[in-house]
Amino acid sequence: MSGHTARSSRQFYRAPRTTIGAGAAAMLLLAVSACSSTAAGPANPGTSPSVASFGAGSQRATVTGSGSTFDAPFFDLAFAHYHQQHPAVSISYAAVGSGAGIAAFSAKKADFGASDVPMTASEQAAATGGPSVQVPVALGAEVVVYHLDLPGGHRLHLTGPVIARIFLGQITHWDDLAITVLNPGISLPNAPITVVHRSDGSGTTYIFSNYLSNIDPAWAAKVGTGKTLHWPVGEGAEGNGGVGTTVYSTPWSIGYVERTYAHGSLLSFASIRNRAGRYVIPTAATIAAAATQKRHITATDFSIVNQLGANSYPISGYSWALVYTHQPSQATGQALINMLDWLTHAGQAYAAATSYVPLPSQIQQLAHAMLQRVTGPGGTHLLG
Repeated sequence: MSGHTARSSRQFYRAPRTTIGAGAAAMLLLAVSACSSTAAGPANPGTSPSVASFGAGSQRATVTGSGSTFDAPFFDLAFAHYHQQHPAVSISYAAVGSGAGIAAFSAKKADFGASDVPMTASEQAAATGGPSVQVPVALGAEVVVYHLDLPGGHRLHLTGPVIARIFLGQITHWDDLAITVLNPGISLPNAPITVVHRSDGSGTTYIFSNYLSNIDPAWAAKVGTGKTLHWPVGEGAEGNGGVGTTVYSTPWSIGYVERTYAHGSLLSFASIRNRAGRYVIPTAATIAAAATQKRHITATDFSIVNQLGANSYPISGYSWALVYTHQPSQATGQALINMLDWLTHAGQAYAAATSYVPLPSQIQQLAHAMLQRVTGPGGTHLLG
C-alpha cells in the first residue's frame, strides 16, 4: 500500500443520485469504472418471465427510489442493464443512506426505499402510503478499513472486541498491546487512532453495530445497535463513499464501509476473527458461508452477523427494498414490481460484478413471495 501522497488523488465511489433513462450508457460506464475492472458483468443475464413482455413499445414509466449507499454500486450497474432491456422504464435512485431513504419512502417521495435493515413496526405504521412489504435485494458484507502502512503487504488482524474498544475510544493508539498481540511480527506505530463513522442514518451502521453488540457486551450496554448512534469518539462522514474518502485521506484512521467501496481501491481492510476462531476476509465464499448458516430470514429476523462456520465472514448482511402493498398507479406499480422481480432473480447476475453475492435460491423465493402481495389500484396482483 502506498504512502499518503499517492493516496490523496484516489477518488471513491459516491452516488448521491442515479438516473437510468436516456443517459443509461453513460451511467453504465460510471458504474463499471467505480466498482471494478470486471464490473461489466454478463452480456445478457436474461429476463424473468414476469418482465419479458414489458419492453420496447410498452407504456412508459419512471420509477424512483431512495436509500442505502450500501446498494448503490449494484443498483447502478443492474438498473443500467435493465433499462437497456426495457427502454420504456426509467429508474432514478438517490443514494442518500438508509435512514433518509426510509423517510423519503414513508413520505411517498419515492416509489421504493432501500435499507440495509428492514423498517421497524413503528416506522411501517408511520408510512403515509399504508402497509408495505420488505424485499431482500442484495447480500454483502462490511469491511473495517484503515489508513496504515504495514510492511511486507501484511494485513491487519482484528477481533470484534478489539474493534469495539477502538470505536468506544478505549484503545487510542495503534501500538496498543491489544492490537499488537493479534499481529505478531508487525511493527505498529505509536500513532493516535482516528475513528471515522457514518454521520447519517445508515443501515451500514446498523449491521456494523449489530455485529459489535453481538460480540461485545460493553458495546451492547454503552452504544447498542441502530442506524444512528451516539458515538463515543470519532468524526462523522456521509455515506459509505464519505467514510472511505475520509479514511483514505486521514493517516492512522479507521472506519467501516460496504465491501464494494474498498474492493479494487488503495484502502486496506482487516482480516477479522470469526466465531470459529479463524481470521477471514470477505469473499463471495465467506459471505455465502455466513448466509448458509441461516437459510431462512424474515423482515423481523434477518441478522446474519457472527454466524457459526469455519469460513463465515462475521460482518455480513442483507439489504432490503421497501414497497407499498397497494400501488396507486398501475403503470408505475407494474414497472416497479417487474423491475424488482428481475433484480432479485436474473439481475443477481450483476451482483458478483460489483463485489456482492447473488441471493441464495431460498431468499430469491422469499423476494418473489413478497412481491406477489403487491396490488394495483384495482386490487389485482401486479406479479403473477
